[in-house]
Amino acid sequence: MAQPDGYFKGKDGKIHPRHDPKGGGGAKVFVAGVALVAAVGSGGAVSLGSGAVLEGATGASETLPGNLAGDVADSLPGRSLRVRKSESQESARRGKRDQALSKLKLKNLRKTVRQEVNCLLATTGKVRNYVAEHRCTSLGRGLYAVGDGHGNAAIISVARMGFPTKSHAAGCERVEKVQGSGDITPLGGELLGLAGVHFTGLHFDSRLDGATMVVAEAETATGHMDNEMLDTLAEVFVWFPTL
Repeated sequence: MAQPDGYFKGKDGKIHPRHDPKGGGGAKVFVAGVALVAAVGSGGAVSLGSGAVLEGATGASETLPGNLAGDVADSLPGRSLRVRKSESQESARRGKRDQALSKLKLKNLRKTVRQEVNCLLATTGKVRNYVAEHRCTSLGRGLYAVGDGHGNAAIISVARMGFPTKSHAAGCERVEKVQGSGDITPLGGELLGLAGVHFTGLHFDSRLDGATMVVAEAETATGHMDNEMLDTLAEVFVWFPTL
C-alpha cells in the first residue's frame, strides 16, 4: 500500500516521517502537532536540529531563569548515554525524579500536574474513539521542564489514563502507538511559561502500569537538545510510577 507523502515505511515495519533523522525508534506523529515554536531571542526564526523552531522576543534567561546557573550535578561522570538511560530508568521506577535527572546531567526546572474529569476532551482521533467505546476511569496529565544548567532545556509531557481492566488499557496503547492515530493531548507549554511549544510526537514512549496506560513525549524547549536525549527523556519519564 502506498505511503502518504512525507512518510516512508522503515525496516521496523512502521510508518515514519521523512524528516525524522533516526527513521523510527518508536516515534509517533501527533495529529494535532505543528512546527515547534518557543519564545527565545529576537528577530527571525532559528531552526534547531531536533525539529524545533524558535521565534519571538523573550530570552531563554527570562523563560527559564533557573537554567543558567551551571549547577547541575553529574552523578555518572564518564558514562555513555545508554548506561545513563538504564540507570535513570531504574531511579524513575523508584519514583526518585531528581536522582533520575542527575544521571542524565539534567535538573528539574518546573512542573505542573492536572487530574482530569473528562477523558474525551483530552484525546483526539482514534484514541478518542477508543475511549468513547471503552470507559476511562481516570486521567492525569503532567508537564515538566528540565535543563542542563547552561540554557538548554526540554519539555516532557506525561499522561496516565486508567481503565477498568488491563486488557482495555492494552487496547488503547495499541491504538495510541499507531502513526497518526491521535493522542492524549499534552498540556500547553504556557503552563510552564513556554507558550508556543507544541509536541510533534517524534520522541515518544508508552507502557502499561496494570490497568493504566502511560505515555510520554519530549521536545526541545530552549537552546538545543539532540534527538537521542529527547528520546531518552521520553523513555525515562514514562517509568515514573506517579505524575
